[in-house]
Amino acid sequence: MNVEEGRHLWAMVYLLHAHFGRDGREEAEELLMRHSGDADKPRIPGTFNEPMDNWLSFFMFTYFTDRDGKFQLKSFAESAFDPLARTTRFMLTEEAHHMFVGETGVGRVIKRTLEVMKELDTDDWKRVREHGAVDLPTIQKFMNFWFTSSLDLFGSESSSNAANYFANGIKGRPDEAKFADHREVDTSMSIKVPDGQGGMKDEDISVRNGINEVTRPEYIKDCNVGVTRWNMAIKRAGVPFELKLPSSRFRRSVGVWANVPTTPEGQPIGQAEFDARKDEWLPNEADQAFIKSLMQRVTEPGKMAGWIAPPDRGINANAVEYEYVKL
Repeated sequence: MNVEEGRHLWAMVYLLHAHFGRDGREEAEELLMRHSGDADKPRIPGTFNEPMDNWLSFFMFTYFTDRDGKFQLKSFAESAFDPLARTTRFMLTEEAHHMFVGETGVGRVIKRTLEVMKELDTDDWKRVREHGAVDLPTIQKFMNFWFTSSLDLFGSESSSNAANYFANGIKGRPDEAKFADHREVDTSMSIKVPDGQGGMKDEDISVRNGINEVTRPEYIKDCNVGVTRWNMAIKRAGVPFELKLPSSRFRRSVGVWANVPTTPEGQPIGQAEFDARKDEWLPNEADQAFIKSLMQRVTEPGKMAGWIAPPDRGINANAVEYEYVKL
């Protein structure tokens, strides 16, 4: 995955060098200088600077944040700038692999949790943790964090930048062919915004300004596909627990809902109530410390860490026990 992400970076650098002269070379240099979490040269979208020092966060990132990449690439695949459109279509095949890693990774964490619950004959999350597995409420907290963080990558609900990109043919909408109107000159749409009194109201904006909010619901729908599969496994195990995506209004840092405290269901609440209850909804220091404590290296072929189940099959038709890495 690191190799592929590096190739995505170099693909963009190549386009800048090949088609945009001196300005392109300077922008490319800026791209190459950026590092996730760097205090002086951080990545521009905030999500890419979030700490990722455990495998659960990595799987969540590859499921939710790489899925944002899928939708951004699909938007650029509709670009009138043909070199960009062709490059991003190729990159989409690699993005699919990244999302697969995320979905199967989280699924294997859940599978191991369900195995431990069955072994111990318990639904006591404290006992599940003591046995070295990740309890389902903690998985929900990590979902809440990475999903909402990834939602910000789409930008504001109403955006003049998005309107300009669309109007100039730099970006389209994912699967643009399914839309009847490809210009959206005088069309409008309705979005939910805070009403300033602790509630919400409808507001009409132009479709061009709302391009981000055309794409974001499609992303949410796509995210729910994997969540539904995870919940099927939980249901088959007879465990009365359901993972749920929080509202797109929850914990936002970008757009009309930025810094507006809400419940995971999207209901506006006071800041004091949010601060008092955020540890119920998001990973706290104790959760992070617990997850890090599980991250112990296992190097024997065929053996798995105690918090994750083996994969259903090996890579390239090899057995799970195959010695994939020689240390």
